[in-house]
Amino acid sequence: MATSRYLIDTNAAIDYLAEAIPEKGLVFLDEVIDNGYSISVISRIELYAYSKLSEQDQVSLDIMIAQSSMLNINDAIIEQTIKIRKTYKTKLPDAIIAATAMVHNLVLITRNLKDFDNIEGLEVINPHVL
Repeated sequence: MATSRYLIDTNAAIDYLAEAIPEKGLVFLDEVIDNGYSISVISRIELYAYSKLSEQDQVSLDIMIAQSSMLNINDAIIEQTIKIRKTYKTKLPDAIIAATAMVHNLVLITRNLKDFDNIEGLEVINPHVL
């Protein structure tokens, strides 16, 4: 697998699996997935707990997770999460995902810009508006 430059957020993964992204966003995510990507352990939990996936989407999710670079929580992510929570009052799962992207120098792919836009030092791409 190629070196990852991107961290795919939960909502972007769900939208991708459901093909609920405009064509340019799907093409972009196809390229990201072909070239290596990361997923936070938080997104893995959220994705497998998401009850609205079809059976086919579940199979696709299994493949997507297996092919990803899974990023677990470590001390650096914990410290960055604390800073984000204190500074921006971000919800814990979003703060962990943002911290994971920042610690690993990854661009976060998400449609929920409002959850992440104000976090200084975090680069975010919304595949819905490419």
